[in-house]
Amino acid sequence: MNAIAPIRQILNFSDIQLSYLEWNSGKEPLILLHGLVDCALVWSSLGDYLALNYHIIAPDLRGHGDSSKPENNYLFSDFIADLEALMKHLGWSSAHVLAHSWSAKLLTIWARQDPKRFRSLILVDPFFIGKIPSWFKITFPILYRVLPFLKIMGSFSSYEEAEKLARQLKQYRDWKPLQEQVFQASIEQKSDGTWGSKFVVQARDRIFEEVMQVAGLTQPIDIPTLFVKPQKGLNRTAWQLKPYKTYLKNLQICEVPGNHWAFLVEPEIFNQTVEKFLKAIR
Repeated sequence: MNAIAPIRQILNFSDIQLSYLEWNSGKEPLILLHGLVDCALVWSSLGDYLALNYHIIAPDLRGHGDSSKPENNYLFSDFIADLEALMKHLGWSSAHVLAHSWSAKLLTIWARQDPKRFRSLILVDPFFIGKIPSWFKITFPILYRVLPFLKIMGSFSSYEEAEKLARQLKQYRDWKPLQEQVFQASIEQKSDGTWGSKFVVQARDRIFEEVMQVAGLTQPIDIPTLFVKPQKGLNRTAWQLKPYKTYLKNLQICEVPGNHWAFLVEPEIFNQTVEKFLKAIR
């Protein structure tokens, strides 16, 4: 299959710019949402793979990648408003939507608010789907220091120092060209000469608080849903899967090889899994 390269687009709102990748060869609308700290380019393999049959949009969510980084406005409602505006801009009344990790929780909240928007849901190894007690916020400073995927925020004295750390992270295991491209797209040199993630501190702090204190699943959802469960991902026990089985009434669970970032470390099987699900409900 010949890859179809995406085009980088910019959508201007009154307060921010939303940068996104677009594969515009197919007709069926599909939105791909990255997780915390990541950017749209994590979906480059999947986008290329599905491009002939789907019109694909992968945004850099606010606070990430090449999109704007406001000081405030990182509630789930802010992200949903961005995505609603993006769909309006595209003229889409509904779409298939795939979301990874933190944004999978965002997707379930959006889906329960406006289910007619969705042809299907694909949840890729979600985390923190429930509501966490407010006292847990006191642990955030510790989490910011110890969670490996947040360490890439920097700062680093050189690009080489940042890359050395990145090569130790699960999402960059094996350091294949895809992973190197994703890393390079997610990092930048700052005005003081140091290097760090394009993901910003104010987004991290406000998103973390929102994720912990807002429940993702609170009522039944009938939309066809695929739960992609990596073998070495976050969701490995029955109690973790229970909320999805309880509230998602049209649910399939499919296990794939790889870790939390299966689409980067085992993209071939991941892509085939998503394609099979989408074909089955067309």
